[in-house]
Amino acid sequence: MNPASASSASAPGPGRALGLHIPAGHGGTGPYALDITPERAGWGHSSLRVLDLPPGGHHAFDAGDSEWIVLPLAGGCTVTTDGAPYELTGRDSVFSGLTDFAYVPRDARAGLTSRAGGRFALAGARCARRLPARRGAAADVPVELRGAGPCSRQVNNFAAADAFPCDKLIAVEVLTPGGNWSSYPPHKHDTARPGEESELEEIYYFEIEPAHGTPGVGYQRVTPSGPGHRTDVLAEVRGGDAVLIPDGWHGPSIAAPGHALYYLNVMAGPGATREWLIRDHPDHGWIRSTWAGQPTDPRLPRYT
Repeated sequence: MNPASASSASAPGPGRALGLHIPAGHGGTGPYALDITPERAGWGHSSLRVLDLPPGGHHAFDAGDSEWIVLPLAGGCTVTTDGAPYELTGRDSVFSGLTDFAYVPRDARAGLTSRAGGRFALAGARCARRLPARRGAAADVPVELRGAGPCSRQVNNFAAADAFPCDKLIAVEVLTPGGNWSSYPPHKHDTARPGEESELEEIYYFEIEPAHGTPGVGYQRVTPSGPGHRTDVLAEVRGGDAVLIPDGWHGPSIAAPGHALYYLNVMAGPGATREWLIRDHPDHGWIRSTWAGQPTDPRLPRYT
């Protein structure tokens, strides 16, 4: 556990084999550097695996009862599923550009091969429908600048609910310039309120841009949101860390000055409609009203 992490962030709770804050190197199994399954997380839907492949490396997996998106974090690969190959050019790093990705349907067998090697995220969600396998193009990823001033961040909505068809899976990337606060104001999506709030489990996976020979750190906060929703996390996060958010007000995600912060959000839940509806924390939601009078951080967009 990182010294600055709250004890509640690392101790597994009932039904969980993993703590809420998973430091890099502590959440892997088999070939995966990170392996978050519903069973290990103690919830019902969301999954995330991170796979490192050497040059010429190959990995195969069964989708099972989940749909998956293979997202290159660094490097490119070929994803073969349902008898078709999908070439993913990928990218040098999460800080260098957008990437193409591949959708793997439930009940499929998939294989990854990387000529030059790389690191790949497999974002998954248990689902009922079997949608067709396909490739998502980097050029089609909607890029959103959210917030203003020191709350400015870039959101790559590659698998947002309104951007790319899935049955249950919602996934986006967020880039926060050094010194800024992201996931702010704190918000939640842990109670089903039709038309107002979705019930979604969420995974944050972090990478941090090094600077001046240092790897950098960031900070993640989650606070309890009411009876039965007692998640409480204050974590100092480093590259490769993950934070599980079964419930609670989450935010801010803080980027240390000089180090851009990246996180991949993976979400899914039991609702019949795939949608991302949030409620702002009542003590902090007012900050949105100040954004109209502030410019967006000039360091954004990081790329388009």
